[in-house]
Amino acid sequence: MLVAGASLSLIAPIAAQASDAVNLDEINNYTRSQKSSSRIDSKTFINEVSEDIANLKGRVDGLEAQQNEFEAGSFSDTTTLDGKAIFTVGSVDTEGAKDGVSEGYTGEIVANYTYQMNLNSSFTGDDNLYVRLKTGNHDGWSDIKTPYNTYLSAGTGKSDNLQVDKIWYSTPIGERNTIWIGPKIENYYMHGTTPSIYKSVLKAFTLGGNAAAYGASTSPGAGWAYNADNGFAISSNFTTQDGSTTGILGDEGATSWATQVGYTQSNYSVSAIMNLKYNGWADSYFKTNDGSARPGDGSSTNVGLRGWWRPENSGTATPSISVGYDTSETDASGNSNTTAYFVGLTWQDVINADDRIGVAFGQPQKHEDDTVDPFLYEVYYDYKVNDSVTVTPAFFGGTSKNGSGEEVDMTGYVVNTTFKF
Repeated sequence: MLVAGASLSLIAPIAAQASDAVNLDEINNYTRSQKSSSRIDSKTFINEVSEDIANLKGRVDGLEAQQNEFEAGSFSDTTTLDGKAIFTVGSVDTEGAKDGVSEGYTGEIVANYTYQMNLNSSFTGDDNLYVRLKTGNHDGWSDIKTPYNTYLSAGTGKSDNLQVDKIWYSTPIGERNTIWIGPKIENYYMHGTTPSIYKSVLKAFTLGGNAAAYGASTSPGAGWAYNADNGFAISSNFTTQDGSTTGILGDEGATSWATQVGYTQSNYSVSAIMNLKYNGWADSYFKTNDGSARPGDGSSTNVGLRGWWRPENSGTATPSISVGYDTSETDASGNSNTTAYFVGLTWQDVINADDRIGVAFGQPQKHEDDTVDPFLYEVYYDYKVNDSVTVTPAFFGGTSKNGSGEEVDMTGYVVNTTFKF
């Protein structure tokens, strides 16, 4: 009895402490109250996953819609764009201007720009729709067809307005034939043979002398060319000034119809052209005022001979050579013939890789009874800073007749910086 009593007295305090420390019924009640009302099974996450998929699909649809909007406003896969911007700083001085003679320039330094974009689109893989967009702010000697022949190849006077400057469509017919048609095109884009490889600063020296035989104008026109695999080519084309309003090949629009034959190999070419001009077509670049005049009914028959040769290797003292000669005959009873000649020399890779030295000279289109022997020349250096930027300082000059019929000397210089993209 004494042992049993002592044992009970020891057990009683422990039981009391256990009861105070842990209430199992309350724990069970708490656990039951916190038990989730939903059971986890195979359908537990279906709603959540479906909602996430719906949100993701909505985002993908939104991205596709944005992509479609972007593609609708971009070029097709068959359209390419390239272009260039040209900064020009230069000056022209003529002797007569200092004495108050009309149409003179007194050596003021001017700064101008030209911006051009070229779009080419193909619809069959072989054809081409060409569109040239152009703007600029040239005005005065760099863009006006003066008797001094100072019009720059880089010059354009668009009064800062971006305009469609050229637009035409060309397509092959068979393997050897090509046709062109367009509301704004020039004859020389449709020739089968390249008449000159001289790259000019003055527009007068383009095409081996931009005078009677090759003088052109951006107008409605069409043409055809045949190029044989042995280098022979023949082409014929026409353009009509104001053809968009007065009609093409009519009696009111001035028309130029040019037919060219040529032969080209890898390092040389020869060609001849006959250009029939009607209804007062007047040439503008490589000319004098008397030489470009068209007496009688304003028609003329113009013949041009062209040739070029280049050495097998560049970087030597031997230049490539381009030459040209034009003769023109009008139906006037007298004083009807004009002549012009051109020589262009080019050295490439002489000082630096991809550079170019150019020298050109010649006689602008001269009337047979002209009292002044006109002469024009240019010298330039093309320095290629990189694949996209070229700097071209140039010096040019010549002798011509001003608006008052007096002989004057002209000198000028320019620095063109060309950015291609």
